[in-house]
Amino acid sequence: MELNIRQRTELIEKETFSKYASLSMNSKGRDRYEDECSIRTVYQRDRDRIIHSKAFRRLVHKTQVFLAPEGDHYRTRLTHTLEVSQIARTISKALRLNEDLTEAIALGHDLGHTPFGHAGEAVLDEMCCEGFKHNVQSVRVVEFIENSGRGLNLTKEVRDGILNHGTSSNPSTLEGHVVRLADKIAYINHDIDDSIRAKIFTEDSIPAVYTDILGHSVRSRLDTLVHDVIKNSFDTDRISMSGAVLNAMMGLRSWMFKNVYTNEVAKSEEVKAKHMVRELYKYYMNNIDALPAEYRNFIYGFKQSKERTVCDYIAGMSDRYSIEKFKSIFVPKSWKI
Repeated sequence: MELNIRQRTELIEKETFSKYASLSMNSKGRDRYEDECSIRTVYQRDRDRIIHSKAFRRLVHKTQVFLAPEGDHYRTRLTHTLEVSQIARTISKALRLNEDLTEAIALGHDLGHTPFGHAGEAVLDEMCCEGFKHNVQSVRVVEFIENSGRGLNLTKEVRDGILNHGTSSNPSTLEGHVVRLADKIAYINHDIDDSIRAKIFTEDSIPAVYTDILGHSVRSRLDTLVHDVIKNSFDTDRISMSGAVLNAMMGLRSWMFKNVYTNEVAKSEEVKAKHMVRELYKYYMNNIDALPAEYRNFIYGFKQSKERTVCDYIAGMSDRYSIEKFKSIFVPKSWKI
């Protein structure tokens, strides 16, 4: 029998990928059985489903670091996601890992992020008795929220990578480890770029103890970090960096937390944003019937808790939409005569 395009692709993977790569043909599969596509591998299908999801589209209007910046060139949660994907794919391709699996994990890793970035996440975690973590919510998006309770039915490897993209996590695949590291490489460097654009500091403000090792521009630092990961991970069963470069990157990350992520200028609007998310949560907890029908069905049809469902609705909002909902609920409208 003649092989179809997908089967040929799977054979090419088997013949050319690293022995440490995740082969599409060896996926642990999906929770619900589906017939295989004759063209795309399982991880290509997962990537496509994420790109076409509503949650992915909403990332374009969600905060990365700067809330409602004045200017067109600041990162959003979507552009962050695309930069993570680009860095991760470059590393995976060089290491002969599964680029499709890597891309799917990267594109899905922040789907559960709230409006106003980590500020919104902190409020929902504070208000909800069940807690709230964006990585867990990202998995909930693809397993349940999308498609009105059916989810995207992604493979176990992609969901594992999405869940375990945090600093202290341990993904089950090398592709997941690549995304975990690419996430840090991306946000440290693009947040520096945005901070310089916002005039919070200048390139010369960054301590030489870090720039002398990593480079004196965003471009050179990205080049150093990506090359170091590839050099130290090639033909091994782990994704790693050299001690000097890793220490410099983590030191620079700590410096960014002090000078940007908790900076009064960069975070000047966070108090207002947190207040809005807090009030929206309290409002919907007291007015469940004000939720859209889809979310009411999560409670009454799927027997999900009120707390979790209100988190689902608010976490899915873009910055703009949450502001408009707050205005419509709490700000009096002008009379029209």
